[in-house]
Amino acid sequence: MADRPAALLLSPGDGVGIALRALEPGETQLGVRLAEPVPAGHKFALRPHAPGDPIIKYGQVMGEATAAIAPGRHVHVQNAGMGVPGRGAAAGQAGRLPAPPDRRSFQGFSRRDGRVGTRNFIGIIASVNCSSTVCNAIARAANARLLPQFPNLDGFVPIVHDQGCGIATAGEGFALLVRVLKGYRDHPNFGGVLLVGLGCEVNQLTLYRRDDETRQRHASFNIQEVGGSAEAVRRALERLAPIAARADADRRRTLPVSGLTLGMQCGGSDGFSGITANPALGVASDLLVAAGGTSILSETPEIYGAEHLLIARASAADGQRLRTMIRWWEDYIRANGASLDNNPSPGNKRGGITTILEKSLGAVAKAGLAPLSAVHGYAEPIRGPGLVYMDSPGYDPVAATGQVAAGANVIAFTTGRGSCFGAHPVPSLKLASNTALWRAMRGDMDIDCGKVAEGAVSLQEMGEEIYGQILDTASGARSKSEIFGYGDAEFVPWRIGAVL
Repeated sequence: MADRPAALLLSPGDGVGIALRALEPGETQLGVRLAEPVPAGHKFALRPHAPGDPIIKYGQVMGEATAAIAPGRHVHVQNAGMGVPGRGAAAGQAGRLPAPPDRRSFQGFSRRDGRVGTRNFIGIIASVNCSSTVCNAIARAANARLLPQFPNLDGFVPIVHDQGCGIATAGEGFALLVRVLKGYRDHPNFGGVLLVGLGCEVNQLTLYRRDDETRQRHASFNIQEVGGSAEAVRRALERLAPIAARADADRRRTLPVSGLTLGMQCGGSDGFSGITANPALGVASDLLVAAGGTSILSETPEIYGAEHLLIARASAADGQRLRTMIRWWEDYIRANGASLDNNPSPGNKRGGITTILEKSLGAVAKAGLAPLSAVHGYAEPIRGPGLVYMDSPGYDPVAATGQVAAGANVIAFTTGRGSCFGAHPVPSLKLASNTALWRAMRGDMDIDCGKVAEGAVSLQEMGEEIYGQILDTASGARSKSEIFGYGDAEFVPWRIGAVL
């Protein structure tokens, strides 16, 4: 667009401007003359900074100068670092919600426990790594032989992993694995489930048997007890046929948005993520919550230094729980000889993100303005409603796995560099933070949030578009990641503790 701005000031007190396109030396932007090239999405100084001076972006401290920075200079890893988290940061705002949107229903599957599915899969869940290969074989055979008979199923999906043995049953790591697997066993996007164990593992199938474990919806067996791997595949098809027949009878119907639980993720972030995709998703999250739904924010290492913005919206008890989680991560990282500022990846830095504080300030924008209604541990069941926080690593597959186990039935994933992701059994929408990425990866990206930086739409309009597409996807429209086939390799439970 001819009148597109070339640079942006995010907050009146900021000490840096943001390049909306590649800027050249000699240009004058936001009242300063550029002294060197500034790539799109990167920062340039608007005033002098001495070593140790705080660098302000979003009206918050995102780091400190590690060298003298003159106005017009490129501000990045060569002259800026993390400094002291939160030093000089302004207080966060109390949460508030918009009026409920006009559209407050979608087409979903009503399950017996009162929850709502957005897909109708059959899950083939491994209790242990030793049964993962067989679970993959069962899913392939079922999709080839059974699925054509049941047109109302979305498919048979393997949920496989590398854990389940060589682990202490009394440890936190084992408790997390059990919680995750139970969350998937009971997920509303599964119309039925088959659990498969080996037989001699630590993670025994007896932990997952339900009172209603019959041929109606759920079944389980150990490979060692049915005659080995090939026989396990044959036996599985016998048990899956009646389960599939019952799930195939399920039909979508009009249901309220209160049945939706949105997992919010960001990966491969860039300098545009906190300006376009993340705050636009925050608008959509607010609309969902205003309509009675639930949104989950996670990735604790990626809210580090910005947690005060969430604590300001929480109850005293939830605020304290979030502080405790932050302290746990500080101790955990220190014990492993690392730094939370190691989090921005090389791709993040090429995209313009300098410190974890800057990344965190952009990441919390996904939370919109809603009050924080609850704070949960990893994969703890979430029944909503409202904006909730769930502790997790920043590693996307692990974070998303926890959100799905907690009850998320749709995922919105923002990216500036082009992260590719899908998560069986939950559809995942990919939100591009910049139009260049949208054009380069049209086969992977569902929504172009770069239109905000282009000046084509407002954040409010972008958020409304995202909200509408979330409801369309929940109603059955397939996301780009589903069309390609992502999801089989993205189940990654958080591993904590010793491998024995």
